[in-house]
Amino acid sequence: MEEREAHSLAGIALFDGVDEKELKRLERLCQWHRYKARQKVFDRDTDRRDVFFVVDGAVRVVNYAMSGREIAFETVTAGEICGELAATDGLPRTASVDAIEDTLLAFMPAAAFRDLLRRNNDIALRVLDRLVRMVRACDERIMDLSTLGAVQRVYRELLRLAVPDAAVKSQWVIRQVPPEREIASRTSTARETVARALSQLRQGGIVRRKGRNLYILHRDRLEQITDMLDPGHRN
Repeated sequence: MEEREAHSLAGIALFDGVDEKELKRLERLCQWHRYKARQKVFDRDTDRRDVFFVVDGAVRVVNYAMSGREIAFETVTAGEICGELAATDGLPRTASVDAIEDTLLAFMPAAAFRDLLRRNNDIALRVLDRLVRMVRACDERIMDLSTLGAVQRVYRELLRLAVPDAAVKSQWVIRQVPPEREIASRTSTARETVARALSQLRQGGIVRRKGRNLYILHRDRLEQITDMLDPGHRN
């Protein structure tokens, strides 16, 4: 792909329906940067307030507890937006961002992003929808941490990540399943706990690993096991 072709916001879901002239104007407002896999995009203490769009690749939004344990907030893939909190309210970043794979990002200055929201109601509503989803996801995770044991949290995260498998009607799948370390980070537990939980599911015939994908063969059984586990048992 030629560089001028790569520098396009056409694949960003937020801009669906935006006419070509306006899209070109927005592209000119952005700074474009490439990152290698595992390269730091920025730390939470940066003074940058830009919003950014993942044009190609993927990034992880993470934070760290005082103990040093990594806490993963989300994975942002091609076509998605990130950094809108600091760009909107001007306050410091709440997390760090790392590239998962070779990635191309388009950074839009905070002032330009806020002006865009004022001028385009459809885009503003899409951003609002995303912020609402973020709040709901945070509420769910707070509830999980408050009421569920470590293994339950792992199983709940698998259920949250799974989507129906188009090839097999009764089957669910997690495509490009995250590494055990990342699942542990998302569920605030140890990698060994995640490995043990997945091993138990495989031995029970509930899940099957094939390449980078994890297939949930019996979602109903996984839901039952999750509900039956003792919530007082924590790691």
